[in-house]
Formats: sequence, structure tokens, C-alpha cells
Amino acid sequence: MADDQFILGGTGTDVFSGIPVSNFQASLDWYQRLFGTRPAFFPNETEAVWAIGDRRWIYIIVDAKRAGGAIQTIMSADLEGMIAQISGRGLDFGQEEIPGEGVRKVMYYDPDGNEIGLGRIPAE
Repeated sequence: MADDQFILGGTGTDVFSGIPVSNFQASLDWYQRLFGTRPAFFPNETEAVWAIGDRRWIYIIVDAKRAGGAIQTIMSADLEGMIAQISGRGLDFGQEEIPGEGVRKVMYYDPDGNEIGLGRIPAE
């Protein structure tokens, strides 16, 4: 991707992606099952943060008025392996898209209806 195609002139260094939820404990339990681990840290009593990779984070935050409208997609090199692991923790995806050859996305829905997609794209 050319440098002029990056937002903010390519100066962004980290990503914190938030998901508003209405019930902290129910959501915390669900996301721990989805992600397969406890949060990396708790900034306060209404937020929990997981590391996706270096300098990439996803968090839940109590905000009942906005809960249920988030859409997040995390790309993976081993989508099928992730689906199997998550299924082993008692969660199954609710929808699936296959928009092209080698491209797949599955969507999980948290207790508020927020969509967490996991996807893969074919190698270049």
C-alpha cells in the first residue's frame, strides 16, 4: 500500500479498538471465552483490554447507550484453527460470508449484539 493511502499521513502508531457493552461481568466472561484468555489489563472497573498483537488492542467498556452497535473484524492467518478453538470454549459463530475465493469471514455476537468478525484473506 502506498504511503499516501494511509490515514493521518501514516503517522498512527497504535490502535485501541473499543466495544461498548451494557453488562461488564457478562461481557467479560463472553470475551474471555471468545479470545481464550483473560484481559491484558483493566484500566478501571468498567474496561477490560486484550492485546491482539504488538501495539494493537481491543477493549470493552461499559456504555449501555451505545452497546450493541460495534462491528470489529480481526484477520487471522489460521481462521479455521481459531474457529475450532473458540468452539471448544462453547461459542459458535452466528453468520458466515465467503465473498471470494480464499476469503472467509465468520461473525460472533456478544450478549449485546456487537459483531466480532474473524476473517482471512488469501496470501498475495
